Amino acid sequence: MNIKMILGGAALAVVIAQVIPYGKNHDNPQVLQEVSWDSQQTKELFYRACGDCHSNETKWPWYSNVAPVSWLVAHDVQEGRKNFNVSMWTHQEINKGAFAAYQLQKGKMPPFGYLMNHPEAKLGSGDKATLVSGLKKTFSLNQR
Repeated sequence: MNIKMILGGAALAVVIAQVIPYGKNHDNPQVLQEVSWDSQQTKELFYRACGDCHSNETKWPWYSNVAPVSWLVAHDVQEGRKNFNVSMWTHQEINKGAFAAYQLQKGKMPPFGYLMNHPEAKLGSGDKATLVSGLKKTFSLNQR
């Protein structure tokens, strides 16, 4: 097969993928009830590192409009909101807020792919320790 044919086919696939509607809805649902934060610093660090996927206040970057990347971004936000959403605190059945500090402490969150495109979400050791401590305090106050 000719390299031009392969590249042409790949380009055509990317163009066709743009008409698939999944990943194009960038609505941020209304904030129904935000968690009661232990401090303003915890809230600010949380929104810097976690808020795009775990709140209804997602900042949608330009690449979230381009398939197939838009599909991955939409999936990550949907999963993040489903499992832990600080904007829907008493309104959703699942809310793994107490697990958030553990995930952050073990380096499982934020995910590497997110950090590649959001360098501001990478926390230094001091900010990370502060956020872990703040999340533990916040979610011990917000047990449901």
